[in-house]
Amino acid sequence: MQHKPVYYGEYLELDKIIDAQHPVSFEQGNQPAHEEMLFIIIHQAYELWFKQILFEVNSVIEMMSKPSLNDNSPELQTIVHRMKRVGTILKVLVQQIDILETMTAMDFLDFRDMLRPASGFQSWQFKIIEARLGLKFEQRHGQAYYTSQLKPADIEIIKHAESSPSVIGLVNTWLERMPFLDTLNYWKENAGNATHPFWDDYESVYTSSLSEGERNNKSFFKNIFFDGEPNTERILSPAACRSALFIMLYRGYPMLELPFQLLDTLLEIDNQLGNWRYRHINMVRRMIGSRVGTGGSTGAGYLQGAMDKHYIFKEIAQLNSFLIDRRELPVLPRELTEKLGYNF
Repeated sequence: MQHKPVYYGEYLELDKIIDAQHPVSFEQGNQPAHEEMLFIIIHQAYELWFKQILFEVNSVIEMMSKPSLNDNSPELQTIVHRMKRVGTILKVLVQQIDILETMTAMDFLDFRDMLRPASGFQSWQFKIIEARLGLKFEQRHGQAYYTSQLKPADIEIIKHAESSPSVIGLVNTWLERMPFLDTLNYWKENAGNATHPFWDDYESVYTSSLSEGERNNKSFFKNIFFDGEPNTERILSPAACRSALFIMLYRGYPMLELPFQLLDTLLEIDNQLGNWRYRHINMVRRMIGSRVGTGGSTGAGYLQGAMDKHYIFKEIAQLNSFLIDRRELPVLPRELTEKLGYNF
């Protein structure tokens, strides 16, 4: 088959992209505001990166939605690789604020009022990213407001995303399938015990390591890792939490390297989202102080509330509260360590 020559500008459709900036202040009858071009391009770049993040996250969700996922396979490596790319893109989004902050508050006022009620708050792509990662409607800050400025078609897209499988939900299912701990196959001499010998030993070591001010963690341990008090706000099941903690504890074994990288990458994504929100808050305070946003939100106040509440993978981060000194880790049965070392 003969290869058709590709021209750079046509391949990238640069005519559409480069001609997609139409400053309102440049329209007839207005005083042109030089900084508006920068404002438009920065936000267009954000939306393009949001599109790429969704492209990566949707592909990961598709792979993790399969009936089984081989942890010793290129597929899991691909999932980790793509989620790491999401974290790297988020770092770029944070860095782009440096460019936007070359615009002063007075520069922004030259065209700000012309934008009403348009606002970054109307970015339906960002809301879909949050939903696809696992932020539930019930966990959102300002629930009554967060779609009030959107068109009905965009609201439907967001609601569909909220009702679809999410990364955190699929990670929960994946963790529940981990075969190493929830059977007594590797602890044959304890097969008659009512409880699991590993968790008996681990709980004993953990509780003995607690300081006087941490004694409440003993009941938290039971609630999170076993059938404690029902908590509808939690996504990770006790079985998933046990698997995740085991992965964190024994991540040095080859079989657990990629699973640990996935959990750690999810925490990094939350970290970068937090960094982006923090920088956004400071920029808004610098630009408009305590004034309301162009979309009608409380401006920096709303952003602060969202930053405090919108931690998607906090249940994974919470597990770090239950780690113990590696020198105190229970010794695993030889047959299990052989499995974890790819020795079949």
